[in-house]
Order: sequence, then structure tokens, then C-alpha cells
Amino acid sequence: MTEADNAFRSAPAVHRNREAILNVLRKVLPASGRVLEVASGTGEHVVHFARHLPHLDWHPSDPSPEARRSIAAWTQAEHLENVRTPLDLDAAQTSWLIDQAAAIICINMIHISPWDATTGLMRGAAHVLPRGGPLYLYGPYRRADRALEPSNAAFDRDLRTRNADWGLRELDAVIACGAEHGLVFEQSIDMPANNLSVIFRRV
Repeated sequence: MTEADNAFRSAPAVHRNREAILNVLRKVLPASGRVLEVASGTGEHVVHFARHLPHLDWHPSDPSPEARRSIAAWTQAEHLENVRTPLDLDAAQTSWLIDQAAAIICINMIHISPWDATTGLMRGAAHVLPRGGPLYLYGPYRRADRALEPSNAAFDRDLRTRNADWGLRELDAVIACGAEHGLVFEQSIDMPANNLSVIFRRV
């Protein structure tokens, strides 16, 4: 096995959720422009979206060098010309290495990161997005109007055991955090496996 082969990383959840997410992104994303993905992980999401939405310019990012190598490997393997070199970007940083994007997506980060990453994401999105530009989030959340699903409750316990700063966030708290940084909550959409698509717009 070559060094390039070793770069590939894979997340089984991607293959379960990517089509459902893509169906929402088709309605949310603009007709053209750069889409920044924060916390791209393995890179499997971004190459799937880039293949099916070729009119958009995709810019993945991740603070992990291993993740960035995986993103680059998947992009090269798929021969995609509309995916940029992944950025070394930590959502919690006060300054991002990108000045503008037409849209931002962030999948399965908020519950597997400290709260500072969520506030940093909102702050960075408000700086990078144009007025009306969308911020798309995906993942499991706690909601005030319903009990936490048993599967998500077990997932939350596991996350908090692994890291006390992780765990499913209250959707209302995430919405309030967005509002503090000039991002208006537009809607949430129920997704498979008790996940949500959560959409904000910069005002």
C-alpha cells in the first residue's frame, strides 16, 4: 500500500446521510459561488456534493492534517476540478484563512467539539458570508418541545464520557448564538436517524 493509499479515511455515516443532505443543499445553496465546508473530516461529503453540484466552487477545511490529507486524496481520486485545496481552519479561531464565501456548510461538528467551536463558527460565518448567505448545519440536537430520542440520549452519554466538552446541544442555544452574531434562523428540517438540517441566513 502506498503513502497515498494510506491517506484515505472513511466514515460509514457519510454513505447513510449524504443523499438526504444533498437533497436539502440543492434547495439551500446559491446558483454559483464558493461553498466553504467547515470541519470536512474525511472529505467524503465534499467530493459527493461537488460531483453532484458541479456549478459550485467547493472549499473544504479541517484543523487536522490527517483529515486534510484524506480530503486531498478523495478529491484527486474523483478527478474533481471544483474542489479547492483544503484549508487548515479551526472554527474556534478568531481569524479564518478565508475572506468570503457564498455559503457555508458544517456537518456533524457542533456535538463533537467544545462550545467555543460553535461560537467561532457563528462569528466566522457572519464575517465570511454576504447578506442573505446561508449557513447549513447538520447533526443531532436537543429540542425543547420534545423528549430526546433514546438513540440520541445514548449517543450524548457516549460523547460526554469521551470528552466532557462534547455533547448534543440545545437547538435554542445554537439559534441564540447565531442571532448574537447576525445570523437569523430560517428553518430546521427533520432528517433520517433523528438528525436535523438547521439553516441560518446572514442579515
